[in-house]
Amino acid sequence: MTATVAEAGTALHAQWDRLRAWVVDVVDDTVGDEPSVLEGWTVAELVAHLGRAMDALAACTAVPPGTVPLTLGEYLGTYGSRAADIATTTRELAAQVAGDPVAWIDARAAAAFANLEELAREGDPVVQARRGPVRLSAVTVSRVVELVVHGDDLRRSVRRFATAVPDPVDPGALDLVARELLAIVVARGGWDLEVVDARRWVRLAAGRTPYDVDELAAALQARWTGDSVPDLGRMLPVL
Repeated sequence: MTATVAEAGTALHAQWDRLRAWVVDVVDDTVGDEPSVLEGWTVAELVAHLGRAMDALAACTAVPPGTVPLTLGEYLGTYGSRAADIATTTRELAAQVAGDPVAWIDARAAAAFANLEELAREGDPVVQARRGPVRLSAVTVSRVVELVVHGDDLRRSVRRFATAVPDPVDPGALDLVARELLAIVVARGGWDLEVVDARRWVRLAAGRTPYDVDELAAALQARWTGDSVPDLGRMLPVL
């Protein structure tokens, strides 16, 4: 089951605060120009994408009663078909905000949290997000997914040319994302699995680590000792 609005909002605040502080402390002009671990993206472009990720929550609006929402899995599943558009838009944004990227991402985050607070007054309504109607809880979880995955991308990027890089990923947010991504897979296949290594599982589910059965076995385990972890090669990545 998707986290509640309150649970997702708490995780989003914690992950944003930690990642934003990390960007200020670690990413300077020299680092920002370096290529990231995402092919074709620089570190600065990844930072700009954080603002765009939060802007998606700021842009959510109410929908007419009776609107049928996408599930979290369906919503996240729309990412792949728009990868090229996302990359192009991100590069354009990074160029536009190059003078003060932190101010820009701060503004988008403030707008996102203000809109989340306003929409949450109605409980867990269906809202219109960029990729379709979705529950407020689900779109908030999707923002936590974005910040956790890209926070890990940023750390891995900077570690290629710097030492002693701190971790920008909040442990609680990482655990929430790992559980939510596993819930999507379990709902599709009906298995009874649990997370052993949250970061390893998130990297597999997000397509950051090439699929490998040994990696999967190190990331997940069957809840019951008589069962085994199924081959999820056709179901991953989730994003």
